[in-house]
Amino acid sequence: MITVFGSNMLDLIGRLERFPAPGETVPGSTFTTSPGGKGANQALAARRAGSRVRMVGAAGQGAMGDDALVLLKAGGVELRDVRRIAAAQGVAMIFVNPEGENEIGILPGANGDVTPDDADIALSGLGETDVLILQQEIPQESTMRALALAQLQGVTSILNTAPFLPTTPAVAGTASIVVANETEFALLSDSEPDELDAAMLHWAQSRRQTMIVTLGAEGAQAAVGDRLIRVPALPVTPIDTVGAGDTFVGYLAAGLDSGLELEAAMKRAAIAASIACTRQGAQPAIPMAAEVDASKG
Repeated sequence: MITVFGSNMLDLIGRLERFPAPGETVPGSTFTTSPGGKGANQALAARRAGSRVRMVGAAGQGAMGDDALVLLKAGGVELRDVRRIAAAQGVAMIFVNPEGENEIGILPGANGDVTPDDADIALSGLGETDVLILQQEIPQESTMRALALAQLQGVTSILNTAPFLPTTPAVAGTASIVVANETEFALLSDSEPDELDAAMLHWAQSRRQTMIVTLGAEGAQAAVGDRLIRVPALPVTPIDTVGAGDTFVGYLAAGLDSGLELEAAMKRAAIAASIACTRQGAQPAIPMAAEVDASKG
């Protein structure tokens, strides 16, 4: 079983002809809302990939909180441990350009009230056969508590290093598997892009962790001990990359949860993330397992 301890957001998405410079106003075309949040996105991706998934976190009590959880509920993610509290629903304000690139600002709302006590709830009863997914859109002390408990209980923990925080380098060292994009890994390891292979191997060996870096159109790469694993992405024309990284993490976790070896789990995750890039939104873009498996090869 997979437990996701993290954020629930409502995405507010505007499509612009280009990103504005500071102080500049730029015309746009459409505005939409969609369920989001890195924790919720990864939970739905893992569920659509075929795993049983439980979400632990918080959401607002009002209509916006209902909207944020609607696809998780419809998709069969277990929500009994998502506390509905008297706080504003967390939102992500997203701009998307014609190339499918995005700029995102997050306002945590109820996610800011997730506590270390919630981490205790998330880890209750988990053991060596379970997988825990975490990100960094809830208070870091709560994430740190969950990672510490996962170590004690032998739970496989996957930490996505987004959004990158000043404390991320210290926290990342306590997870079983770390997933970062290229920019996050450069900050994490204080390395240059042309040092990627060596920096990943050094990180994995010195911390005895699995380090995975997502590479956009180039797929993803993992360092495990003294070995590098590379998997390709599907050749697609991206429409919207919002949520593609979360799709990768959720599918990766589901693959490992089902018993796949790391390389096979990464290949499936990279295919799913590629498909997600061809659709608008975060959660609505996450593909079903049948579509991903039909796209192999």
